[in-house]
Amino acid sequence: MATFFERNEMGTEKCPFCGQEIDADATRCFFCGSELDRESVDKRLEQLHKQDSSRRKVHSPGALVAVVGIILICAVLFRGTSGVKRPPAVVSQSEGSRVGGANGGGWKASAELAESLSKRRSETNYYEHKVPKYTLPDPLVASDGTKVADASAWQRRRRPEVLELFRTHVYGRAPISQPKDMIFDVFDLERKALAGSATRKQVTVNFTNKKDGPRMDVLIYLPNAVKTPVPTFVLLNFGGNHTIGPDPAIKLSQSWMRPGRGGAVNNRATKQSRGTSASSYPVETILKRGYGLATIYYGDIDPDFHDDFKNGVHTVFDRLIDGKRASDAWGAIGAWAWGLSRAMDYFETDADIDHKHIAVLGHSRLGKTALWAGAQDQRFAMVISNNSGCGGAALSRRRFGETVGRINKSFPHWFCENFKGYNGKEDDLPVDQHMLIALIAPRPAYVTSADEDLWADPRGEFLACKHAGGVYRLLGVDGLGAVRMPGLDRPVKKGTIGYHVRSGGHALTEYDWRNFMDFADRHFASQSSGKN
Repeated sequence: MATFFERNEMGTEKCPFCGQEIDADATRCFFCGSELDRESVDKRLEQLHKQDSSRRKVHSPGALVAVVGIILICAVLFRGTSGVKRPPAVVSQSEGSRVGGANGGGWKASAELAESLSKRRSETNYYEHKVPKYTLPDPLVASDGTKVADASAWQRRRRPEVLELFRTHVYGRAPISQPKDMIFDVFDLERKALAGSATRKQVTVNFTNKKDGPRMDVLIYLPNAVKTPVPTFVLLNFGGNHTIGPDPAIKLSQSWMRPGRGGAVNNRATKQSRGTSASSYPVETILKRGYGLATIYYGDIDPDFHDDFKNGVHTVFDRLIDGKRASDAWGAIGAWAWGLSRAMDYFETDADIDHKHIAVLGHSRLGKTALWAGAQDQRFAMVISNNSGCGGAALSRRRFGETVGRINKSFPHWFCENFKGYNGKEDDLPVDQHMLIALIAPRPAYVTSADEDLWADPRGEFLACKHAGGVYRLLGVDGLGAVRMPGLDRPVKKGTIGYHVRSGGHALTEYDWRNFMDFADRHFASQSSGKN
């Protein structure tokens, strides 16, 4: 047998049992339920061969007509099942190795890079053939085994259930939503910023209305050439608002800084750190495309180091039991996501900002944060994750690049305590990251990877997007606009889930931004060109 299945020009294949078109990487047929392993397929082909030999012995025209009639009836019956839209429940090592690659022309990790990285971290897997077989939880099957058959069942029952599973086992739960005493202070409003092209706003969000209480500063740029309200991208930044551009009017952050970040000295920002991250925030390009930009230093919400949660918003809002935090108490990612929702609270009060068209965006650990924020808070109209990897968009069960055990060891403050119980036990998780993306449905989601960022598992990020598609389709929209992993620098933007893997390494680049805005143009059409 030359090929495992009969492949057509679209890159899909036909089930040898029922003849229906299926994904080339499926291990079970969605329509007839047949196992698609080599042994099962060979047995079926042998049966078909015997049946074909028997048919050749039939000389009666009447018998021949009857056989043809039966075949046609079967074809009609199978065609009637084409409305079934469920992702495969079983995903094995063969899926990762066959999505794209030589047969499909899709992205493949550089063998030289994988070898080089493996020498540096011998305990880390960078080889696709070493990905273990695994079974993904089905987003459309409730915990008691009940199948989710319609949008109402998803929204009413299964979605809250999945959300609760992530709170309990991965990110933890925030002890409070919008604080009742929270206030907004617009301490800077300049209508002729950036040589007159933009309006700049700086807003302090005081979470408790106490002078010494936790707070965050939101920096906002809005294009003056666009009628308000303006659709806006919001994202957390790593080095302070003052690092995203050279504008001297941006408040120099007074918060704790990670060592080596920009021009920080002794964990404090300096004037030399102004604009040091400007390449990741092409402000003028964003404004010219008709979008606003809002950004917040993540350290304002919770400093990114582990001190048993004695800093940031945890100190004020944590609910202790006998002086201890609960095993499902929120970690840093949960706190940062909470802060993004408090920014959304402000946007709803600002007439210049189109709060119905806010895209929440994040890179790396803040890409994990953006996904969790968007999953919880449905006010975000679009969710974008850039190079988020483990605990973000990449499937945990693949154990490729960074793993659950490694991330919990390196960053014990990011997730809830319960997540540590899955170190080296990813298969025991009741969720995986395709279900996180599914929580965003039916809103648009865009996930990106980078060719040299194998630590974040680009293929695992793509597969999570792919396997979230069943929920999107159940809710009446298309999912990922690709069956197979696309090639390098060939974005997939036609679906409600977008994806690309670009050249280069772990970074947020102008190329990424251009694709984000193209995607937003498609989904925020009425505002994207400034035509209100």
